Amino acid sequence: MSETTEPIVAPVAEIQEINWDTIGKKQDQYTPADRERMATAYEKTLTSISEHQVLEGKVVEKTSKDVVININYKSEGVVPLSEFRYNPDLKVGDSVEVYVEKQEDKNGQLVLSHKKARFVRAWERVNEALVTNEVIKGFVKCRTKGGLIVDVFGMEAFLPGSQIDVKPVRDYDAYVNKTMEFKVVKINPEFKNVVVSHKALIEAEIEQQKQEIIGKLEKGQVLEGTVKNITSYGVFIDLGGVDGLIHITDLSWFRITHPEEVVKLGDKIHVVILDFDNEKKRIQLGLKQLSAHPWDSLSADLKVGDKVKGKIVVVADYGAFIEIAPGVEGLIHVSEMSWSQHLRTAHDFFKVGDEAEAVVLTLNREERKMTLGIKQAAPDPWANILDKYPKGSQHVGTVRNFTNFGVFVELEEGIDGLIHISDLSWTKKIKHPSEFTKIGDKINVQVLDVNVDTRRLSLGHKQLEENPWDTFETIFTLNSIHKGTITSMTDKGATVMLPYGVEGFAPSKHIIKENGVPAKAEEVLEFKVIEFNKESKKIILSHTKIKEDVVIEEKVEKAANRKAEANDARNSVKKIRGSIEKTTLGDLGELTQLKSDMEKSEKKAREEGKSEE
Repeated sequence: MSETTEPIVAPVAEIQEINWDTIGKKQDQYTPADRERMATAYEKTLTSISEHQVLEGKVVEKTSKDVVININYKSEGVVPLSEFRYNPDLKVGDSVEVYVEKQEDKNGQLVLSHKKARFVRAWERVNEALVTNEVIKGFVKCRTKGGLIVDVFGMEAFLPGSQIDVKPVRDYDAYVNKTMEFKVVKINPEFKNVVVSHKALIEAEIEQQKQEIIGKLEKGQVLEGTVKNITSYGVFIDLGGVDGLIHITDLSWFRITHPEEVVKLGDKIHVVILDFDNEKKRIQLGLKQLSAHPWDSLSADLKVGDKVKGKIVVVADYGAFIEIAPGVEGLIHVSEMSWSQHLRTAHDFFKVGDEAEAVVLTLNREERKMTLGIKQAAPDPWANILDKYPKGSQHVGTVRNFTNFGVFVELEEGIDGLIHISDLSWTKKIKHPSEFTKIGDKINVQVLDVNVDTRRLSLGHKQLEENPWDTFETIFTLNSIHKGTITSMTDKGATVMLPYGVEGFAPSKHIIKENGVPAKAEEVLEFKVIEFNKESKKIILSHTKIKEDVVIEEKVEKAANRKAEANDARNSVKKIRGSIEKTTLGDLGELTQLKSDMEKSEKKAREEGKSEE
């Protein structure tokens, strides 16, 4: 048995490639198609999101620092717990809004923000509240310069101090940590700033109350109110939600200088409605109207012409008011204070507080008006004016007033007269009465005319002296020469002071001196009178004409002398000619020579005369 046999080899199976990803895992029974179908179904369970979007999520976990939120995305987001400080009761399962900042950060983590989501929603809400005029609630966080910071819908808004209340607020801290109602009054989209107002709510409520109160008002209605504010012109009364004004003139029948004389802050008083304006919400109130008018108690026996006594309560330029009984006043016009005609003011006669006696001039009980006079208590000085101040009589008066045309002079209280400017001086040229006298001076006058009907006296001052122009007429004769001083210069000429204090006038062309230069002020020169008018009191002078007249006189004198010489020569020639026939031949030659010499002399005289002319 040495037969050798070969070993039997079993068939080896084909070696397959090993999938190392499946090692240690359950066997995957899904086909690629199944896998794709399941992936699609899973994707549908996820929320499609985009960055900068606000979504709603659910709190799935809460730690000491973070809050994990599921928004049905392939990954969950983590938000700092500090963003939920406003909501300490937050718990797992609560729904919250979040803002998608990034779908994936560098670590593949979804980045969410609850704070930004609140801001976006808050910005939408405040814009909506501004449009709809909605009343919103907010939490006062802290004070800041000029007002308070308020949290509304999770964003900060500014509450100005002037918008906290209708009344001025001094302590802003009293409102911190309080929840209040507001209205959005202003939004700045560029800077995302919001301004709110609590005052607007109060005003709206007050306005509604006003409408209700004003709708029930009637003229003449008596209401109770509280003195809210006092000013120099009146008092504001709070009628329970609406204010009314009592003007100072409606506080008392008596004259007062300030409302505080009648009421005090906080006083409760009854007032009557005098008038109101529905549109402007103005209510006019009265206090004095609730008491009887003082005129009603005025004596029925008082009549025009009666004398009354009282105290001056008001003084104005035009007159003074005198109180003859409590609340009863009459006007004394300035024209009824004196018989004098010159202008004065009531301040010249009275001051507030003076006691005075007056006569009733008019009395109207229905209109409660009365006019009085004090001059009527004294005799009228014009009653016997012609006896006291006849025409031509002389008196001493007091200068009271000036006008451009004259001076008003008071002879006695109630008797004034006018001195026209032309009746002040015979010699001086007066441009304004103030050059001659001054107010308050005593002045001598003469009565020129009396008009009883118009109560006017015409006075003169220069008439107290004789008219010097009667004398001047004999001194300042035509062509007479006098020394004078130039006192002033104008474009037209010079004013010259002559002897005896009389003034003359020299036109510009008549003040040229011998050297051709015009004379100047203060120079003393000789002047010739070239015109004299007694009626207009005018003397026209010339300095230049003095020299011109001398030159003319010299020329006339020379011409006269030459003419006389020529006449003498002609007479001599005639005599010679007459005796020629009686002379000898020798004498004839001498005579001929003499005749020739005389003719030459006569010709020379004629030529010289022509050249001088």
